[in-house]
Amino acid sequence: MNELNAPTIDYAGLSPLIALTAGTCLTLLMGLFPRNVGRVLSVTTALLTLATAFGLSVWQFGDPKSLVEGALRSDDLALSLNFVFFTAAAVALVLSLRERPVPTTSLADYSALLLASVTGMVVLAAATNLVTLFLGIELLSIPLYVMCALDLHRRTSLESGLKYLVIGSVGSATLLYGLAFIYGATGSTDFGRIAVSMSESGITGDPLLLTGIALALTGLAFKASVAPFHQWTPDVYEGAPTSVTTFMAVATKAAAFAILLRFFDVALYPARDDWEIALAALAVVTIVVGNVGAIGQDSLKRMLAYSGVAQAGYMLAGVVVASELGVKATVFYLFVYLFMNVAAFAVVIARERETTFGDRIEAVAGIGASRPVLAWTLTISMLGLAGLPGTAGFLGKFFLIEASVDGGFTWLGIAIAVGSMLSLVYYLRVIAAVWMGPATAPVPALAGGAPEADPAVPRPSRAAVETTAVACVAAAATVFFGIIPSPLLDVAADAGRALGLG
Repeated sequence: MNELNAPTIDYAGLSPLIALTAGTCLTLLMGLFPRNVGRVLSVTTALLTLATAFGLSVWQFGDPKSLVEGALRSDDLALSLNFVFFTAAAVALVLSLRERPVPTTSLADYSALLLASVTGMVVLAAATNLVTLFLGIELLSIPLYVMCALDLHRRTSLESGLKYLVIGSVGSATLLYGLAFIYGATGSTDFGRIAVSMSESGITGDPLLLTGIALALTGLAFKASVAPFHQWTPDVYEGAPTSVTTFMAVATKAAAFAILLRFFDVALYPARDDWEIALAALAVVTIVVGNVGAIGQDSLKRMLAYSGVAQAGYMLAGVVVASELGVKATVFYLFVYLFMNVAAFAVVIARERETTFGDRIEAVAGIGASRPVLAWTLTISMLGLAGLPGTAGFLGKFFLIEASVDGGFTWLGIAIAVGSMLSLVYYLRVIAAVWMGPATAPVPALAGGAPEADPAVPRPSRAAVETTAVACVAAAATVFFGIIPSPLLDVAADAGRALGLG
């Protein structure tokens, strides 16, 4: 009789995933308590879950290993990006604490969906198999479809969820077709074996393989908001609750680039000559489309959506060069992108709760006089996203340009520099509105506002204090790591060595 050998399970390596899975279930159960008690318990449980997963990731850092028979890889690349996922999720929870409650949903549902999406991101960042890649994509996406449509009071929120569902499903189907073609051409679903098969059998120019690569790239480009597959981004970002938009803008992009780095720079590395020029051209198109699209936007969320498209173009350079320096530059930029975006979106949320202008640029007009802390926070965020010296955004773009030049794509480095200069058109427009625009009167009776506040002398509500604190910490990190980048650089350097590239 043949014996069935059970696979060896490394519980230490899987511990962040185990913590997230258990925490998701426990957070959902908190919704059974009375509403007010359940809100406190669900958020507390979710934050403790993220803190536990963060600590377990730190514990595993520097100890690379394969998990679940090679389906996942716990290495410094996956673990470093886990920190981005956990931080973005914690920020989203804090920013959503005083959102207007929706009768048919609870904060426990929201928190559990958020943790489920983070679990998918962790799986995706560690995926070394076509099957786990697709499972990770779906696990991170399905909760987000629901979260975008949670605000049932607003038609745009429902529209956002529906658009993301339809377009996300198309992207997932395209990705699945591409992965199937790659499996058909190479005969394997494992990243390492796919690379070996391409090297040994000489099928790098096979039409079936090239079709699979093109379809897989298209599917992943939808998730990373790479042009011309970015059309959903502005509408979804604008319609979704802003706390959800904050999470999506950072964490989803980080997860997409985690798998882009591992998939193209490991599994498809032998076919690099077939995809590097196409990917570089796509990066340039993305930079141009994102920056040009942002110029005419009056909605800050739509502007930041187009800005995110341009930022995706910059980060594609790190994938194109397929080198240790490229991975390091991309990971470093994902960290600083987290800080810069959180600072910007936190200010948007604060002003949404204080004015009737929503996320329009008029909401931040004149806050240099009435809300100087928010004004400086938003200014630092805009300058960082533009890549001006003294901010972490400058160093992030510098490293991406350095990686492009070192990898033989000097023209791509020039495109990053030109795109950064073009972005000043809309970033400086926001700064000008903040410091030179007409002051906007607050609306104390608005949700999140303080009813007892004197309209002539506005005082921040408790909600504004919470969002301001988040914004200030993110802005401070943008400046701090722009002056002292070594802590982040060390983590990014470890992530760069994880793939074993030259």
